[in-house]
Amino acid sequence: MELKCIIFDCDGVLVDTEKIGNGILLEMASKYGFKMEIEDAYRDFNGRNLQECFRHIEDAIEAKLPESFEAEYREKSFEAFKTQVKPMEGIVSFIENLKIPYCVASSGPVEKIRLNLEVAGLLDKFENKIFSSYQINSWKPDPGIFLYAANEMGFEVNDCIVVEDSKAGVKAGIQGGFRVFGFANGYNNSDLEEEGAMLFYTYEELSGILGV
Repeated sequence: MELKCIIFDCDGVLVDTEKIGNGILLEMASKYGFKMEIEDAYRDFNGRNLQECFRHIEDAIEAKLPESFEAEYREKSFEAFKTQVKPMEGIVSFIENLKIPYCVASSGPVEKIRLNLEVAGLLDKFENKIFSSYQINSWKPDPGIFLYAANEMGFEVNDCIVVEDSKAGVKAGIQGGFRVFGFANGYNNSDLEEEGAMLFYTYEELSGILGV
């Protein structure tokens, strides 16, 4: 199979945001009696629709979160992202050496994706190649966002690979028929492998695996 296109997830794959976002969410939820270790949040929340994360918290505390919770979370996380987001180590040189098309397909809103890419210095590399679950109302682990991205880029599923760091994202890619490469961070290794991803630990390693 000739590789013709790479579909990247955003958070935890292109930009280092997972610790920021999960940290804010856990801090806010703790005020309502919710307790979870950050390592468990990586596994349970990463790649998920924000509403699913809220439902998980509500089920655990057996109560509804305030109606203002989402707006407050988005405000706090957006403010943090504006100053704290950095590109994942090795991603800039990896992208600059690519000779094939690539794009980003994320569960987050377009404005969040653009903000994170901009702060990390990656936005210019992804202009007109940003695809959000909010555009099609389909969230991982449903494969819709990856199928949409491949189609919009003009490629068949077999022409593409997906690069992910979350269990939900790997599941979405596999269900869509893609080859999925899982960015292992020490917390997600077994989850990604169990869902069918081929693990890699650095972008230098992935470059060698793909021959790009």
